[in-house]
Amino acid sequence: QVQVVESGGCLVQAGGSLRLSCAASGSISSINAMGWFRQAPGKQRDLVARITTAGSTYYAESVKGRFTISRDNANNMVYLQMNSLKPEDTAVYYCYCSNNAGRHLSSWGQGTQVTVSS
Repeated sequence: QVQVVESGGCLVQAGGSLRLSCAASGSISSINAMGWFRQAPGKQRDLVARITTAGSTYYAESVKGRFTISRDNANNMVYLQMNSLKPEDTAVYYCYCSNNAGRHLSSWGQGTQVTVSS
């Protein structure tokens, strides 16, 4: 089992930037991909970005060109740099880890709230 702790969310004005951080611990040797989901009120939880151990990335269409995911494999950290934030980016952001088969290794953490004001 892997535990994740997210941080970095806060209230920001539209057009601003934030950097989210996630620290993973536990059975980290099984981790391949790390990434971020988000869930806005009344909506489903959606994948935002993902990065593998080898550095391959995926971004949801809605964040391409604005968000950048990065990873520190030595310290089991993953980051999400969010630029040009929009009110529709408002959500709770959750970190996750998965193995080579795509199976989630971590339970959902508390997440970190990002609120973008217009």
